[in-house]
Amino acid sequence: MAALADSDVPVPAMRLLEDDASIIGTPFYVMDYVEGRIFHAADLPDVSVEDRGAMYRDMVRTLAALHSVDYAAVGLEDFGKPSGYVARQVKRWSDQYQASRTQDVESMERLMAWLPEHVPPGDETTIAHGDFRPGNLLFHPTEPRVIAVLDWELSTLGHPLGDLAYFCMAYRLPALSRELGGLVGSDLAALGIPSEAEVLAQYRQLTGRDEIPAFGYFMGFSLFRLAAIAQGVYKRALDGNAADPKAGCTGWRPRCWPTSRGRSSTQVDGPVAQRKRKTRSAGRP
Repeated sequence: MAALADSDVPVPAMRLLEDDASIIGTPFYVMDYVEGRIFHAADLPDVSVEDRGAMYRDMVRTLAALHSVDYAAVGLEDFGKPSGYVARQVKRWSDQYQASRTQDVESMERLMAWLPEHVPPGDETTIAHGDFRPGNLLFHPTEPRVIAVLDWELSTLGHPLGDLAYFCMAYRLPALSRELGGLVGSDLAALGIPSEAEVLAQYRQLTGRDEIPAFGYFMGFSLFRLAAIAQGVYKRALDGNAADPKAGCTGWRPRCWPTSRGRSSTQVDGPVAQRKRKTRSAGRP
């Protein structure tokens, strides 16, 4: 976050990074407290239609600003490997899923076999947040704009379209939980929320792209990663090691569900409880 302090990406001011785990039992950092609003659900409840649309446009602007940062110029050339991000991510989350599997899910097996064989040609490298969604953004207390991007634990150098697809995943998900409330079945026009096509068009304009290649692949991978994370949380709940004691209450199981086109798609049940804070204002312990 410190490297982005002078960029167009809003982040809290960083005060201290301490690598000595002996002080409190783990490395830690200190950042400024920033007062604002967190919306876990993608439909951004309790705001006006006008503000909701403006908030979505500002989320896209913020993501495009992050992907436009020259990572080498801000000292992040060693933040991750500059190539091969997609293949590494596919292997990582396939391994994670295999390590935590509790049952056979045919759609997951097919997807694990398909993804590494169809990695899109070409490569791009930017700063990738890794978990860019409304629940990890802090909005101004009264204005429809992002004032801080939070939760950088999964950030690295990576392919920008991975972030974009992950952000757009809400358009393919129902309201699974407070943490991952999707938009399937919602009246986007009535809510003032732009369509996925409008989000992609704004992103293309802001980043100077003519097209967004292989977006379907990145969406498929994002859904696969979500299911792998869900399976890991469910397995930890079964083992008694979940961070949230309620993680296993509703059944953490990837399952198949029919898409609007009749194809099977991997989906998940239950509230994601992975490393979430009870208080989400930036800087508040």
